[in-house]
Amino acid sequence: MLEPWLNRSTFAFPFLFSLYTPFSQRGNKITTVKMASHRRRNHYYKRFRSVLPLISAVSGVLLILFGLLTFLAPAPIDTNNPHHKNLLYTANDIVEDTIGKPGESVLHIPKKGRKDRDVWSSRNSKYFYGCSNASNKFPNADAITHPNRYLLIATSGGLNQQRTGITDAVVAARILNATLVVPKLDQKSFWKDSSDFSEIFDVDWYISSLANDVKIIKSLPRRRGKTWIPHNMRVPRKCSERCYLNRVLPVLLKRHAIQLTKFDYRLANKLDTQLQKLRCRVNYHALKFTDPILRMGEKLVHRMRMKSKHFIALHLRFEPDMLAFSGCYYGGGDKERKELGAIRKRWKTLHASNPDKERRHGKCPLTPKEVGLMLRALGYGSDVHIYVASGEVYDGEDTLAPLKALFPNFYTKETLASKEELEPFSSFSSRMAALDFIVCDESDVFVTNNNGNMAKILAGRRRYFGHKPTIRPNAKKLYRLFLNQTTMSWEAFASKMRTFQRGFMGEPKEVRPGRGEFHENPHTCICEDSEAKAKKNSGPRKYGKGYDALGDDIPSDYQNVDDEPELPDPDDDGDQDDPQETGQFNETGMDYDELTNEEPELEEILSD
Repeated sequence: MLEPWLNRSTFAFPFLFSLYTPFSQRGNKITTVKMASHRRRNHYYKRFRSVLPLISAVSGVLLILFGLLTFLAPAPIDTNNPHHKNLLYTANDIVEDTIGKPGESVLHIPKKGRKDRDVWSSRNSKYFYGCSNASNKFPNADAITHPNRYLLIATSGGLNQQRTGITDAVVAARILNATLVVPKLDQKSFWKDSSDFSEIFDVDWYISSLANDVKIIKSLPRRRGKTWIPHNMRVPRKCSERCYLNRVLPVLLKRHAIQLTKFDYRLANKLDTQLQKLRCRVNYHALKFTDPILRMGEKLVHRMRMKSKHFIALHLRFEPDMLAFSGCYYGGGDKERKELGAIRKRWKTLHASNPDKERRHGKCPLTPKEVGLMLRALGYGSDVHIYVASGEVYDGEDTLAPLKALFPNFYTKETLASKEELEPFSSFSSRMAALDFIVCDESDVFVTNNNGNMAKILAGRRRYFGHKPTIRPNAKKLYRLFLNQTTMSWEAFASKMRTFQRGFMGEPKEVRPGRGEFHENPHTCICEDSEAKAKKNSGPRKYGKGYDALGDDIPSDYQNVDDEPELPDPDDDGDQDDPQETGQFNETGMDYDELTNEEPELEEILSD
């Protein structure tokens, strides 16, 4: 019964068929299978022996090639160095930034910058211009200057801090209807520069260009044939016009010659319009560097222009003293904490700080690497030339290496000029700072890494002379972005960077009038060509409403009101009392004068 079915199923069910096969037949088949298997093994063995020499030859060649590659390859990056550990380089010159732990997301940074937007100028800047001419109703100095009223000024700090005092001194003399004696520069502060006014600024130009506004003389005249010793006094910070009339004028009427000491930021932000315009005439027209400084500065600018049509100037501000005071931590381990902690001990009034809190609040300067990533995200390619204005950078070349990797065309005044060329300036910190000031002012884009005096003065000057792009990191927002950068693609990172930097790019009207220091935001002295702007707005929009230089659809007058990590502005238009009583504190919670009285070098280290 089963045989016909098994015959039909032999092909489909070989296993069942083998069970039904008689044992004798199965034995014969097993023998046959063994012989066939033996023949196949011999065949495969002979074939393997024939190709064995070929396999050996190929393996040897591969080993030799591997050895050559190992010998010729560049040294691996030191992963123990926090400044180097996450920079890799690919053959097509794309920088891959793997900030964070191994295995996390990689930022593939394009070598070339953005081509869809102009990153070198503000689209709306052509509709704004500096306007500081005096009104016809502003009396001539000869008509209002009283005899026997002499005002002397002793400035404080480094070059740019002193510049604020020099500017405001003219306005103070105008308020008091007094003759101004050419200000004395601070020669005893942290910078210890022995230069006098005439060695930094063109004193004759300063006097003549302001002749219609204030009478200025080079020295105090002798009194009854003897040297006249002026009466010293100090006014509160942000002293208003009424403050000068109530506090200073009575003393001036009695003493006839007074000297205001530590004169920096001793004039209120909010003044009469004509006095504000006078401030601008002093700062942007009357204060001119001496010819030797101008010639050397112009030479540095020319050499940058010879290398590239456009260039960025970066005020890095990553010196040990700056970092020590900030109380921030930059990943340098116990070595960094020990070194910066030792510097902090110079100032007894500094309390213990919380590094994480300071960074969250935007009080920490960006690292050079973070500055580089910010600029690349804003659309500046690796071929862009950068001039770096900086003192001694903490940890030197190790700290600068990531920035140089992102922007290989990296220059300083020391690399652009010979020692012989810089010799007349190198022993004077203010003259060296003046050279950096000139290059930063003439740059196509200026980037500041803090909001100190040089940053403020240059920001205001660049607004006045055409709103040349001035980038200040929105450190409060960027802290969170850098913290999470390894969780996103480069495109997402760059998009968020452009969003967070809205209002921090030096665009017209991005800062509300009256906000911040007047030297940084001279809104009274900037006029708008409303007719030309109206014609522009009535025409066709190529990019749509709200286009700006960052390439995002935002209002052109976006203001950095909410996120600006700004220093306190202890401005009081009234007759001010003692600064401590009016709540004029800096970001450490201490009064400025309290700090500078106990440690006269502190404020200047931080802010210039």
